[in-house]
Amino acid sequence: MRGMRGGEGAPGSGSRADPCAGDRQGDQRVSAKRRERDARIRSLDEQIAEHLEIARQTGELRSAPSYGKPLADMEGWAETPMEFRLPFKVLRNAGIVPPEIELFHRRAALRQELTRCSSQEARREVEARLAELEQIISLRLESLRVTGSV
Repeated sequence: MRGMRGGEGAPGSGSRADPCAGDRQGDQRVSAKRRERDARIRSLDEQIAEHLEIARQTGELRSAPSYGKPLADMEGWAETPMEFRLPFKVLRNAGIVPPEIELFHRRAALRQELTRCSSQEARREVEARLAELEQIISLRLESLRVTGSV
């Protein structure tokens, strides 16, 4: 009795083509691309390791002001929930301000504008915009707290 392998049909069903064969070819292309990407990453890691080793051997690392000392804590790191630290660090390293921080900046600007309002009408309009923004911030922060994702 023949077993079922790629390209073989079920026992007793003749020699039907495997309906999943196309998917396997796609998987093979994806895994080949993944292997190529992994090889590039490994080679980049190896290059970094080589440069670090050369810098260590020549004493270049010792001249750095932070050599042998613990890294300085990033501002706000301890206050940031554990599950948001990595995503926020990635955004920060990319030079992108997280949306929540941008909302906080807008809120601060509205509060400053509120102190400069000269008329009651202007003050009410800014207070309304501020109240709306406060609600948006509250909903966003609650969503982050509940879902635990950015």
